[in-house]
Amino acid sequence: MTHWQNMKKWVSVRSWLKEFGRLSLDIFQGAGGIALLFRDTCSLLLEGKIRWKATISQMNKIGVTSLPLVFLTALFTGMVLALQSAYQLRLFAAEKFTSDLISVSLCRELGPVLTAMVVAGRVGASIAAELGTMKVTEQIDALKALATNPIRYLVIPRFIAALFMLFILTIYADCIGMFGGYLISVFKLGMSSHMYIKRGIDALVVKDVVTGLIKAFFFGGFISIVGCYFGFNARGGAEGVGRATMLAVVVSLILVISSDGLFSAIFYFF
Repeated sequence: MTHWQNMKKWVSVRSWLKEFGRLSLDIFQGAGGIALLFRDTCSLLLEGKIRWKATISQMNKIGVTSLPLVFLTALFTGMVLALQSAYQLRLFAAEKFTSDLISVSLCRELGPVLTAMVVAGRVGASIAAELGTMKVTEQIDALKALATNPIRYLVIPRFIAALFMLFILTIYADCIGMFGGYLISVFKLGMSSHMYIKRGIDALVVKDVVTGLIKAFFFGGFISIVGCYFGFNARGGAEGVGRATMLAVVVSLILVISSDGLFSAIFYFF
């Protein structure tokens, strides 16, 4: 009986190690594939042959259509941040610093990160689903048969559009978030309009704004490349497209959060 129990434990440990090894290989394979796609995209970008009409169309899909969702996210983030920060600052009779906290936290962290999360969930999934459908219906293979580079034709317009639209959307989110904090601070907390605006502007330095915008620029690249990679590697019909879409969103969010921590650590020392 003891021998049988030991055998069962060994089998369970072996199967666990096998699953762990398979998962590790999938992670490294995915990371390598994303890196190679990024390399190929950058090398083709340097050649300068860009489909500007398709790029502008992608800017509309990625940026303009995301404005309402980013507006709601940023507005309520600013309002909640004002309420929660004022609640704590009131304990030290420091409610006047509410606008300082809102402007700095939005421009450095919350603005770019929340915008990237919204875009990753909406646009990253859309890119993966669109390209995944093209993959399983052999449209991408048809492009190759016509001597058309799929990366130049499909990836580069989305990559450029995501880079610039995340940059613009982050500025938009920062402004809307501070406006949401203004509504709570002035009409709920009794702070004067002039004091809120003046303290919010005075608290910001160039580094705060530049830090957030640099993050947004990189976040846009991560979201577009990850979405394109999983779209290109979709397999198995509708189920494969759904899995590729799910993986694109999950990996994009992980990259956004982890890279945000890395950038914050780097900018802290410089």
